[in-house]
Amino acid sequence: MTRQEPGREPLLEVRGVTKSFGAVAAVAGVSFPLYAGEAHALVGENGAGKSTIVKMLAGVHRPDEGTVALDGEPAGFSSPAAAKAAGIAVIYQEPTLFPDLSVAENIVMGRHPRKALGMIDRAAVRAEAERLFARLGVRIDPGRPARGLSIADQQIVEIAKALSADARVLVMDEPTAALSLVEVERLFSVARALRDEGKAIMFISHRFEEITELCQRVTIMRDGKHVSTDLVAEVTVEEMVRRMVGRELDTLFPKQDVEPGAVVLEVEGLAREGVFRDISFSVRAGEIVAFAGLVGSGRSEVVQAVFGVDGRDAGVVRLNGKKLRAGSPRAAMSAGMALVPEDRRQQGLVMDLSIERNVTLPRSRALSKLGLLLGPGERREAVRWTERLRTKYRRLGDPVGTLSGGNQQKVVLAKWLAMAPKVLIVDEPTRGIDVGTKAEVHRLMSSLAAEGVAVVMVSSELPEVLGMADRVLVMREGRIVAEIPRAAATESSVMFAAMGQEAAA
Repeated sequence: MTRQEPGREPLLEVRGVTKSFGAVAAVAGVSFPLYAGEAHALVGENGAGKSTIVKMLAGVHRPDEGTVALDGEPAGFSSPAAAKAAGIAVIYQEPTLFPDLSVAENIVMGRHPRKALGMIDRAAVRAEAERLFARLGVRIDPGRPARGLSIADQQIVEIAKALSADARVLVMDEPTAALSLVEVERLFSVARALRDEGKAIMFISHRFEEITELCQRVTIMRDGKHVSTDLVAEVTVEEMVRRMVGRELDTLFPKQDVEPGAVVLEVEGLAREGVFRDISFSVRAGEIVAFAGLVGSGRSEVVQAVFGVDGRDAGVVRLNGKKLRAGSPRAAMSAGMALVPEDRRQQGLVMDLSIERNVTLPRSRALSKLGLLLGPGERREAVRWTERLRTKYRRLGDPVGTLSGGNQQKVVLAKWLAMAPKVLIVDEPTRGIDVGTKAEVHRLMSSLAAEGVAVVMVSSELPEVLGMADRVLVMREGRIVAEIPRAAATESSVMFAAMGQEAAA
């Protein structure tokens, strides 16, 4: 069902587009309108076809069938340059600025104002950047290099670049995944201002609270097909979830009741100058312990030091009573500890290697004979774990970079679970993945705990913390300031502690 406004012409319209890669139909017969002055959410599970739609709008892919219409006229974008010239701008989750050029130079790249004799008018370049930042209501120095800008500021620069090129349609692809709450609110203020100016915004996110806050219309996709387009005000979050996954989710947090066993992981007096101090905690077999706190509180740094990725100045880490050598991931792995990192692309996977090779990397020595990997053994191991995690792929030999974000996360999990760890540390286990995959990851974490694995979870999503943790350790400014049992953990108790209100917690 596609809801279109009678008597109102869409600024951009996707009309029955289909795109296949080999025998796989990534998108099949999808249609929906984008109206000027509206933010339109595009949602669906990882692998639903959202990225393919974005790439067709950006001119990276051309539809096999169907058209993209602009102002009512077919506008086949033959290249990214053609899409930009037509007024389409894509703001990606990870912007791609030229790091050694100034912010202002990045904004006018390819369209530098010139003086006589063709010289670049640097004063005009800076003035253009200042004008755009004033219009967006943000403060960024136009003369500073792009290198070192936060992800949030890089996205603002990309938006300024789009406005400088007179973009009319802004596609925002998971723009908030790596942002703090304050940065998200600033981005939304900018997006609302652009929407109210008459721009059409297509917003892709897995966070339903963001969709209901920013968007007026929502299109839902599943398995490459269009499911529905509705006004956000007329469809509940529960209905959106049901349409996305094509089934009722019994529960997003399928936490099993497990009687914790003996202490497996002990951390005493862990410290790293200027980052965290006096960190002590323990985790028992079958227990899920969550680290919560605001961005910058030191949660990820603590678990990386526990695993040995980062060094520590003081403290002891013991696994089953055995002291682990500081700064040695190999020692942690040998003792039975696994770490699923926050940044799966940079730290968790080798993107150019195959899916099966990524799954078996930590066990390559065990699967080798005379230094040579045994292909059948590697394949059996990869099949076993990708099937258990319900990973979607075409061929195990494909590069892992061809998978959707949620399926990449499953490969990272498969890689470490194949080692049968005694302690599993997961840092932001469901960041950037869809609601159906989230439920599967939560189910897996719960079943591992039921099998006796000690699980340590770092999460910025309070519902996930409250839904999955047996205990919540709240950090602030590099210290654990509260330990809250499951029965007493609420959004307010966790946030009070994270913001310095221990008495309320």
